[in-house]
Amino acid sequence: MTIQFNTDKTLSGEERQEEYFTSQIKEGLERFSSHITRVEVHLKDENGKKEGYNDISCLLEARMEGRQPLAVSTKGDSMKEAVSSAIDKMTNAMNKIVGKMQEH
Repeated sequence: MTIQFNTDKTLSGEERQEEYFTSQIKEGLERFSSHITRVEVHLKDENGKKEGYNDISCLLEARMEGRQPLAVSTKGDSMKEAVSSAIDKMTNAMNKIVGKMQEH
C-alpha cells in the first residue's frame, strides 16, 4: 500500500510528520491492505495562516483494485486530529465495502 501526501502551502509537510501519519494510516488500515493499492492524503488549512477552530481539512482517498476510489473527509483543530478522524471514517467505510464483497 503506497501512501501519498499532499498539503497546501500554509501547512508544513515536514518529513517527521509525514512518517508519523504514514505509520498511523498503515496501522489503521492494515487489515484492508490486500484490497488497497494506494492511499492519497490531502491536507489543507481552510483559513490559511489565520487561527481558527476546526479549520484543518483532511481528505483520505483509498484506491482499491477493481473498484472506484473511496474518499472520506474530515476537519479538525490540528493535522493530527483531522487525520485520525479521517482514518476512523475510512475504516468504517472499508468495513462496509469489504463486508459486502465477502457476502457475494
